Amino acid sequence: MIDKQCCLVGERHDAYMTPMFIETETTPNPSSLKFLPGRQVMSAGTREFATPEAAEASPLAQAIFDTGEVTNVFFGGDFISVTAAPGVSWNELKPQVVAILLDHFVSEAPLFAGGDASGFSVPADDSETLLVDEDPANEEIVAQINELLETRVRPAVAGDGGDIAYRGFKDGIVYLTLQGACSGCPSSTATLKHGIEGLLKHYVPEVVEVRAA
Repeated sequence: MIDKQCCLVGERHDAYMTPMFIETETTPNPSSLKFLPGRQVMSAGTREFATPEAAEASPLAQAIFDTGEVTNVFFGGDFISVTAAPGVSWNELKPQVVAILLDHFVSEAPLFAGGDASGFSVPADDSETLLVDEDPANEEIVAQINELLETRVRPAVAGDGGDIAYRGFKDGIVYLTLQGACSGCPSSTATLKHGIEGLLKHYVPEVVEVRAA
């Protein structure tokens, strides 16, 4: 079951206050929670922060890492997923994360350092870097793979608080990276091998295996 909770704060606009809700959902990864602010987070793409150093690109991600109790922060289109460090109780961490998110969205602070007022700039990262040298002759196959990932796989993993990055296709093997809540999920191997691999092999006969990259 999906566990949803709402936190409320008054958001001031001129002479009146309007409510803002931060909704939380559990994910298949018991260490990760998905936070939904009820508004757009990323206007395009996604962004993962797996270290405090990477989080320096975003004041929001850095503030969450500054709690000292998280190992991963992930920005999706309309959600933020946060992964707690081993041994950390969400009963104590969740109120801290909610408070940080409320401060960020109420103040309309930029999402990224150096971003404009809307905060929707997307600094480059390495999530689209290919890890293998692809054969140009496989261009059509790669296009099919990416279309299936975009239309069939990405919406499902986004629902679980994560994303998937295509990292290459060579010798029948598709290389993928799970991100956000999905990256450290105990069921991530099953997701890749029994879910995504089965889907790609069914629609693209040239695919013989899916591997985590």
